[in-house]
Amino acid sequence: MRRGIAATALVASLALAATACGGSDSGDSADGPVTLTWWDTSNATNEAPTYQALVKEFEAANKDIKVKYVNVPFDQAQNKFDTAAGSKGAPDILRSEVGWTPAFAKKSYFLPLDGTEALAEQDKFKPNLIEQATYEGKVYGVPFTTDTLALVYNKELFEKAGVEAPKTWDDLKKAAATIKDKTGVDGYWGSTQAYYAQPFLYGEGTDTVDVEGKKITVAGAEAKKGYQTWQSLFDGKGLHKADTTADAYAHIQEAFVNGKVAAIMQGPWEITNFYKGSAFKNKNNLGIATVPAGSSGKAGAPTGGHNLSVYAGSDEAHQKAALKFVKFMTSAKAQETIALKNSTLPTRDDAYTAAVKADPGIAGYQTVLSSAQPRPALPEYSSLWGPLDTELLKIAGGKVSLDKGLSTAETAIAKLVPDFSK
Repeated sequence: MRRGIAATALVASLALAATACGGSDSGDSADGPVTLTWWDTSNATNEAPTYQALVKEFEAANKDIKVKYVNVPFDQAQNKFDTAAGSKGAPDILRSEVGWTPAFAKKSYFLPLDGTEALAEQDKFKPNLIEQATYEGKVYGVPFTTDTLALVYNKELFEKAGVEAPKTWDDLKKAAATIKDKTGVDGYWGSTQAYYAQPFLYGEGTDTVDVEGKKITVAGAEAKKGYQTWQSLFDGKGLHKADTTADAYAHIQEAFVNGKVAAIMQGPWEITNFYKGSAFKNKNNLGIATVPAGSSGKAGAPTGGHNLSVYAGSDEAHQKAALKFVKFMTSAKAQETIALKNSTLPTRDDAYTAAVKADPGIAGYQTVLSSAQPRPALPEYSSLWGPLDTELLKIAGGKVSLDKGLSTAETAIAKLVPDFSK
């Protein structure tokens, strides 16, 4: 990826964007402060108050800039921004899920940030996070929050059963059976969602698609082997059967935090909720380990999270102010504050201070981040999980065979990436 661009090129890009209809309908007066609009997609109850407090701190230090904070429900934000950007009426800044970033960059909705104030400290961010904010050699977002999946477990139940965190899926099956025998509770409860099944593909050295080879691999031999392992974890001693209801996520989470199941696969966005359960009143009872490895010996989970991206349709004044705001919100100080308040993972190494790492949840997830795999810079990549969500639910529920379900998913994915071969 490029480390920077010439200042003249940056000015030119800002000037070009300024010729478009501005993105902020703020009613700024000629001699008044610039008013930015920021669409935040975080949890309105648990996370948003921290961001709103930081907005006030930013405004206090930058009297010439005001920030209009808007919390947009995550499940609506992508479509809302797509519609708004297409009509040149989008917010100046978007908290963009990492999968949205290349998609909006492809449509020229985001401003390239190389060489700008927002990326002045690019070397402080984890390289894999910069990588997945990059599209066709340019960076379109500054990493704001990050996450990945881990095997989270109840240390007390594991110790009572005399088992350790499993290194492989076979180890997990054995541990689950022992936990059931020794404690009476199930050892593991898996999810039917495609995102949570992704580590099983990585464990076989494959993915849903081969981006470089432009090939759909979701029904290939390696992927099928991974999904067979995923399917096998719904049946056996100590392995909870698949929950195919609409409330499956809540059921699994509730069982884990209250000690009714010893281990699940989960991300750090649930850290604060883990601690609310009866099993983790003592935070140190929360065990966090890298997801088990597959037959290839590889272990890993997808890298998730969000970037802060700047709308390319805003005028020059709003873009310059937006770049300053993005730099502030992704600074080491702000990242530390967010981690301490929200228990989310910082995106830069210098924000993992002693105070931040005192939270066992954050410290635990930090150790598994190195095995997280960046998503390919394919604009359609995140949408590929849609067909799989549908088919894996049917497979787990016994309504279709694994072969049939993967074949159907393959056909649906082919429509999303028509230039990929099967």
